[in-house]
Amino acid sequence: MYLKSLSLVNYKNFDSASFDFDAKINCLVGHNGVGKTNVLDSIYHLSFGKSYFNPVTSQNINHQAEFFVIEGNLEKNQREEHILVSAKRGQSKVIKRNNKPYERFSEHIGFIPAVMISPGDRDLILEGSETRRKFIDGVISQSDQKYLNALILYNKVVAQRNALLKFFAANSKFDRDTLEIYNSQMQEYGNILFEGRTAFLQEFIPIFDKRYAEITNSNEKVSLQYKSQLQEKPLHILLEENLQKDMVLQYTTVGLHKDDLSFEIDGHPIKKFGSQGQQKSFLIALKLAQFDFIKKINKASPILLLDDIFDKLDEQRVAHIVALVAGNELGQIFISDTHAERTEKVVKESNQTYKIFKL
Repeated sequence: MYLKSLSLVNYKNFDSASFDFDAKINCLVGHNGVGKTNVLDSIYHLSFGKSYFNPVTSQNINHQAEFFVIEGNLEKNQREEHILVSAKRGQSKVIKRNNKPYERFSEHIGFIPAVMISPGDRDLILEGSETRRKFIDGVISQSDQKYLNALILYNKVVAQRNALLKFFAANSKFDRDTLEIYNSQMQEYGNILFEGRTAFLQEFIPIFDKRYAEITNSNEKVSLQYKSQLQEKPLHILLEENLQKDMVLQYTTVGLHKDDLSFEIDGHPIKKFGSQGQQKSFLIALKLAQFDFIKKINKASPILLLDDIFDKLDEQRVAHIVALVAGNELGQIFISDTHAERTEKVVKESNQTYKIFKL
C-alpha cells in the first residue's frame, strides 16, 4: 500500500496544493512555517479522519475559507482507492471512500494504517494518563474493529453515568435500577477493553524493548507497564465500592478510563529521571514498536510520518532509523526537515527511490 497523490484545498495554511509521491521515501523541506508539518498532518487526517495536532475540525480550515478538502489516491492490494475528507464550518465532517460516504467514521479507521513521529510526542511522557490511553487505543483500533466499537460505547456509557450522578445530586434522588444498567454496560464494554489492552501490551512490550536496544546501543534498562484498576478487582465490584465517592464527586472515579502506562528507566520514572536524549530515544522506540506491531497485524507496512525528526535525533540516528525501516519490506516514508542537503544525504544511504519536495 502507498499514497500515490495528495490534493489540498483550504487546509491550514494551504489555499491549494497537490503532490505526486514516490512509493518509497518522500521528503518535505523548507523553512519553518511553510507548511511541511501540515502536509504530514493532512496524510494523517486521511488515515484517521482527524488531525494529529488539532482534533477540532473547524480549526483546520484555512482562516480565509469556509471549508477544506483533502483528497488522496492510493494503491492498496493492487487496487486504486480514492479517499476524501471534507469539512465545512457549521456542518458535519464527511469522509468518503471511492465517492461513497462512510455511515460511521470508525469504519474507516485502519484502512490506511499510519504512524506519526513528531516533537509533540513528548506529551506521552509529560502529560496525564489520557494521552497514554489514547496512544494504546489508537494502535489497537487500527486493526481491531470490535475493540474500537467497545471503546466508543464505553466512553458513551461513562458520560451517561456521569450525567446520571449529576442528576441525582441536583434533585436529591437515587435510582439504583438505572444506575445498574449503566454499571452493567460499563462492565460489558470495559472487559473487552481490558482484555484487548492486556493482550496488546503482552505482545507490544517485547517489540518496544528490542527497538529501544537497537536505537541506543546502551545497557539502560527501560520498562513499559500497564496500570489498570481491573488488575486488582472486577469492574462491577470497583463501581459498587466507590459508589458513595462517585455520588459526592458526581462523576465515575473508577474504570478503564483511568488506565495508564508507566514509563521507567533503570527503575525510575523517565519523566523525572530520564535525560532529554533518553526521553527522545524512548519515544522513538515506542513509535517504531507501534509501526512494527501494526505491520505484523496488517501484514503490510503502515505509512510512516517523520515530522521534524532531526529535532529529536542526530543525523546518524535518523539514518539508522530510516535504514531499519527501509531494510525490511519498506513501507512509504514521509520526512519533514528544514535542511534539504541533510535530508537528501540520509535518504540516499537507504538505497531506495525518493522524492524531494521544496516548499
